[in-house]
Amino acid sequence: MLTPELMLTGYAKGIFPMAEARDTETLHWVDPQRRGIFELDNFHISRSLRQAVLRRNYTIRTNSAFMEVVQRCAARPETWINAPLFALYDEIHAMGHAHSLEVWQDGELTGGVFGISLGAAYFGESMFSARPDTSKIALAYLVDRLTQGGFRLFDTQFLTPHLASLGAVEIPRAEYRKRLAAALPLDADFTLPETPLPQLLMQRRSQTS
Repeated sequence: MLTPELMLTGYAKGIFPMAEARDTETLHWVDPQRRGIFELDNFHISRSLRQAVLRRNYTIRTNSAFMEVVQRCAARPETWINAPLFALYDEIHAMGHAHSLEVWQDGELTGGVFGISLGAAYFGESMFSARPDTSKIALAYLVDRLTQGGFRLFDTQFLTPHLASLGAVEIPRAEYRKRLAAALPLDADFTLPETPLPQLLMQRRSQTS
């Protein structure tokens, strides 16, 4: 049986668990040959994303509805998040190693992302968007939070076209493990005060103004 401690040990070794489907009870370890990551200084803010962020028709919160974010991420026709993973994420969140960043609009949770942190590594698990651009807004604030908090590695597990459009890239397994080993002994802090706007957005505005 997979325990929270064993799951975190797996992340520290560069592997992560997934289920074949929502209704299965078993989990299997995944160790991709090529790993998706965000270079924290290379997150791509398009003109449309910049405009969405600057509208400020939302509130950003962290860890205020962690399990609801997980549930919303799994609320799709096919998902790798099964009942055992729900329980594990809940326990790891209680241990202080799992975090959510949430977009709220009109009192409703409309977007978010969640992941696991160890040392200065953040392992992104999944995200959802109930309104246009809210998952992208969540990622922009997440990248800013990780940067300001001293994180060195933002793992996305796999590279999707959506993540690639935001600047994510693939690296070989050996390079990923090298970066992971460098990030794990370092200290980083996910629980920073909220910022009015992502600093990376403000910096890029000043560079182009």
